[in-house]
Amino acid sequence: MSIEVRGITKTFGAFTALSNINLEVSTGELVALLGPSGSGKTTLLRIIAGLEASDSGSVLFDGEDATRQRVRDRGVGFVFQHYALFRHMSVFDNVAFGLRVRPRKLRPSSEEIQTRVHELLRLVQLEGLAKRYPGQLSGGQRQRVALARALAVQPRVLLLDEPFGALDARVRQELRRWLRRLHDELHITSVFVTHDQEEALELADSIVVMNQGRIEQVGTPGEVYDHPANPFVYKFLGSVNLFHGRVHGDTVRIGGFEACAPEHAETRDGPVLGYVRPHEMELERHRNGSAVIEAVVSYIHAIGPIVRLELKRHDNGDLFEAQLSKERYDELSLQVGDAVFARPRNLRVFAPDPVTGDKAHRLEPGYNEPSNYQI
Repeated sequence: MSIEVRGITKTFGAFTALSNINLEVSTGELVALLGPSGSGKTTLLRIIAGLEASDSGSVLFDGEDATRQRVRDRGVGFVFQHYALFRHMSVFDNVAFGLRVRPRKLRPSSEEIQTRVHELLRLVQLEGLAKRYPGQLSGGQRQRVALARALAVQPRVLLLDEPFGALDARVRQELRRWLRRLHDELHITSVFVTHDQEEALELADSIVVMNQGRIEQVGTPGEVYDHPANPFVYKFLGSVNLFHGRVHGDTVRIGGFEACAPEHAETRDGPVLGYVRPHEMELERHRNGSAVIEAVVSYIHAIGPIVRLELKRHDNGDLFEAQLSKERYDELSLQVGDAVFARPRNLRVFAPDPVTGDKAHRLEPGYNEPSNYQI
């Protein structure tokens, strides 16, 4: 079942939680609402579920307006961050609860409930724990019980609010891979809320990046990571180096480094912001060309297959990071205090906001669109 959100706005007193949100989720898609705390992602999820009412706008399921429908009539399964299981009920009774409280004419028979619950417990790999109570389960097991309970009512849409937020890192990683496999088997249209970038990139078919009650970008994990729409998305999705530079004619200059930027030459001649991820910084012991950023190694973190280096620019003392493979690091044989020459492989250039400068997260109409410059 498809979901469409049209012009949703929600305020809490003077605080605007959502501002004119428009979003479409295709049938069978697994979508992540990703953003920092206070970005509006949980409020949007609760409005889709019917647990919260919007000030304006509408929610449609398969093209049918569900804005004024009650929660029980929307056919939605909801999984909470902290499980919300009934402690006095067994695992079996928790999963069966949604079926047993249905109106009598819609309630399955006891035999049908038995069959359905045991099928779900097998699906979530808990078939041997039906008689246990939530207090006798691990956090990962409790979350799977909560998911089975949501699936028991055969929802048309599955909504999950920070489903792995209360779990430790290893269990969280195992469960999200399991959830991805489960979704591929069931193909239920699903939306989950997370502030974990890695979780969204690994799990979702599409990612909705939110900030301050607005949608910054919607796209596949590859699109939002490799082609961020603005500086906020770039900075939120992984580590990034920020360089202050200037456009002169059709060239961007950052210290001793230069890159061709013809698209910026037509619209402005002045300051720009360059963004480069640490793994896209090439390091050399020797200059090997004139277009480089001279720096000194100030810190090395060399544990495991990836080596992270903190570098101090020679021209202005600013710090930036580079990430190398262990093999490349051994080849360069770097130590703290060594001089290096850095070259960005992929520089993304944005025009700074005239009011907030490098703190901008949105390029409004009239600003330069981001461009890729392959060096």
